[in-house]
Amino acid sequence: MALEAITMEGPEARVSDQVARLIATCSRGWERFFADHDDHHAPRFVPSVPERVFAVLEEVTTRHLPPNRVFCEWGSGFGTATCLAALLGYDAYGLEIDEELVRLSRALARRLGIPVTMLCTSLFPAGYEAYASVDGAVLVTPESVRDHNDEDRGPRRYDGMEIAIADIGVFFAYPWPEERELMQQLFDAVAMEGAILVVYHTDKDIRVFRKVSGEV
Repeated sequence: MALEAITMEGPEARVSDQVARLIATCSRGWERFFADHDDHHAPRFVPSVPERVFAVLEEVTTRHLPPNRVFCEWGSGFGTATCLAALLGYDAYGLEIDEELVRLSRALARRLGIPVTMLCTSLFPAGYEAYASVDGAVLVTPESVRDHNDEDRGPRRYDGMEIAIADIGVFFAYPWPEERELMQQLFDAVAMEGAILVVYHTDKDIRVFRKVSGEV
């Protein structure tokens, strides 16, 4: 398999009152969260610009790029992108390892009446992990460490998610620079053919990839 880069036209989306309320609520939540936590207890975090995220997700959706309307955010934090996807009609899941952020994101979504599923779990499915190398983080897959006699035991799933990972049509991530290649490696390893990966690099650089067969 390979990843095909998709060029975005880049128009700014019109933000509805419901989307604006979500963005404002999430922003206030982050401000309170960091006011209550010092640098030693707050997760490593740089906020995205939600309006830019929404614009890209809306363009991806209106261009009918994903194979379905199932969305998964890797490292969901307050769940802003997950909630934005839900407002665009996706069955939206957020994966976050920090228990407090999962609790807060669930409460925020309930308060706004946005149907999402926030799971406290790693973005790496069982058998997958990452290790640091001189060139950045590298993905370890089950195939690279498993016994050759070990049989595949069905479709890969995240803990708490009823659907298989291969049923997800859109993945979103805002990785640190040293993890960008890792996100592409993970996506290529677990996503179905035709799935879409949206990667937030900077406020002016959000990249979109599609998993395709062959080489690109």
